[in-house]
Amino acid sequence: MSGSASGIDLAPARAWIADQIRSRVVGTDPSAKSAAIFDAAGPRWFAEGSPICAIHSDASMFVGGLRALLLQSLHPLAMAGVAQHSDYRADPWGRLQRTADFLASTTFGTIDTARESIAIVHAVHERVVGQAPDGRSYAANDPHLLHWVHLAEADSFLAAYRRYGSRPLSPADADRYLVESAVVARELGVIDPPVTVAMLRRQLREFRPELHGTREAREAARFLLIEPPLPLAARPPYLVLAAAAVSLLPVWTRWPLRLPFLPVSERLVVAPAGEVLTNVIRWSMQPDGRIRR
Repeated sequence: MSGSASGIDLAPARAWIADQIRSRVVGTDPSAKSAAIFDAAGPRWFAEGSPICAIHSDASMFVGGLRALLLQSLHPLAMAGVAQHSDYRADPWGRLQRTADFLASTTFGTIDTARESIAIVHAVHERVVGQAPDGRSYAANDPHLLHWVHLAEADSFLAAYRRYGSRPLSPADADRYLVESAVVARELGVIDPPVTVAMLRRQLREFRPELHGTREAREAARFLLIEPPLPLAARPPYLVLAAAAVSLLPVWTRWPLRLPFLPVSERLVVAPAGEVLTNVIRWSMQPDGRIRR
């Protein structure tokens, strides 16, 4: 896909799509934010071209990020913290922007920038304490809950990149991605984050007894998938994004969140539509308007 087709200038459409994405994911003044992260001088944790840089800069992250939120919601204590302290309903784009800023800073920024972002998260988490509806206490800085959030993100980003990423991901690179993402996880306070795909799978299984759907989780899923605050023109592509994220969730997660499992439709309709959408996003965000595969 290029900037024009059959003599039709697609540059205005590409610019409009990119602007819509940046305004919601990056927020105001994206050029200044980009320069502060990408152009700053200093050592970084990860080299350009490393698996974590390839995955976190890919359009598949839009699918992976939504999948991660749905998966994370299945831990009642993690979901209680979101429901009681997050402004995701009143300011969903602000929350998305803060998450995007954190991922960009820790993946592409200098080590000092990355650690500043982590310190901010720790400070915010200090206030996220309380009691879940089942009576148990929670704290967002609890290493066990941080571990669950990390597992859900790592598994989701890998799953989305494998299905919708710009290039194939070898088993060795998948393991290397986990080694790299573990650097950030340890700085956040995660104990023993996975450094291989086999370890990731084992740790996800170990969390299974703690996971179940709650009213708060189902309400969050409904908001994320059906009721996002978007203009009418943006709803059809978002629904494709949502369907692609749901289709990548493990089968055992569907009923707790009251999500459908339609394997034939997911394979024949959702997956191709998701590929088209991620390609369009990728095309719109490239400086020359070309898809790189």
